[in-house]
Formats: sequence, structure tokens, C-alpha cells
Amino acid sequence: MIRLVAFDMDGTLVDVESSWHAVHAHFGETNEAALEDFVHDRIDDEEFLRRDLALWKKHRPELTVDELEEILRDVPLMPGARDLLDELHRRAVKTAIISGGIDVLARRIGRELGIDCVLANGFRTDATGRITGDGIIRVPIKRKDLVLEQVQSLLHVPSEETAAVGNSDIDVRMFERARIGVAFLPVDGRIRSRATIVVTERDLLKVLPPLLPDLPPRSR
Repeated sequence: MIRLVAFDMDGTLVDVESSWHAVHAHFGETNEAALEDFVHDRIDDEEFLRRDLALWKKHRPELTVDELEEILRDVPLMPGARDLLDELHRRAVKTAIISGGIDVLARRIGRELGIDCVLANGFRTDATGRITGDGIIRVPIKRKDLVLEQVQSLLHVPSEETAAVGNSDIDVRMFERARIGVAFLPVDGRIRSRATIVVTERDLLKVLPPLLPDLPPRSR
């Protein structure tokens, strides 16, 4: 019996590769140099966030969290996401977002889908809502397993009753603390090789049968 499903957000619950890239694209920027440094452990999560924010502030020095939320307002749900979450909740399965993406988007998706626990990264703000240079790291990008462990403890669900759904190698750590690991639209070979199940159709509802195999097929 699966009692908890933990989801990555970017490329999994939402139909964009990265919430960070969505903001970079809005400002006509790219963070490839910072990404390269992060991947090779030359910078940590906090510096990665600081560099992203510095790119945005070149264009909008007084950027506020409300403006950031507006930039991300039209990021769409992945097809099938609402149907999948409705079915999981109908069966009393707990759900969580564990994402290295941007928290203002994660909170919106959490509200729209009724997700029980939402954890993502963001920035501190001043009294006016202006984003400062300090990041808030709730999900260390390379250690999602630690965050899933905290969620399991909070919701009183053991690893053997947990499933994790993600699309890239940084989600493999979540798979290590779950009985079922679903690679949804996988973007690299490592997550494919470490997954229990691979789903290659752009329909998140296709994740449901492996998670709850006793459910009858649902027509839409």
C-alpha cells in the first residue's frame, strides 16, 4: 500500500523544464555558467540562488515576490496532473512537492492540486516584499532524500509505503527513500536506470496504475 507520493515539480507537476529557466527567459538571460559551476561542486545552493537573482536584478533591481509570482503565473500544469492528484486524494494518499524550483510557483501548484506538504526554494524579502540577495534553501538540490525523510517523519509514513516521482538525476536520491521510483518523462539515463517504473507519455495520470494497481482504469 502506497500512503505517500512525493513529486518533483519542474518537468513533472508543471509542463516547463525549470521554473528558474522560466524567469531567466522572461528577462532574456541564461544561467548556464552558474549551472556548470554548481554541477561540478564549485558553488553551493546558496551561491547558485544568489547568481540567479543577480541576473534578474540587472533588469529589475527592485524585484518583488509579487512580480516573481506574476512572471510564473502562466506556467501550466502537466497534462493529467489534476486527475492524478484527485485520484490519490480520493484514496487518502498523502502528497508532497519536494522541489529545487521556486517556492512561489510551488505554493500555487500546491493550492491548485491540494497537495499536503510543499517544499521548494526561494528568497528572503524586506518589509515591502522586495527580494533581497539571501536565498532560502528548503530543498538542497542534490540531497532530496533528506527532505523526503523529513516529510515521511512529519506525515508518519515509512519508506516502504512511499513512492517518488521525478524526471532527472537529482530525483534519484528520493527514489532511495521510496519503495517505488517513477521516472516521468526522464531527461537522463541515470534516472531511467534507477527507476522502478518509467513513463514516457506526457500524461501524469499514466503514473497512477503502477502506484495503485488495484484501481480500475479511469476514462476521461
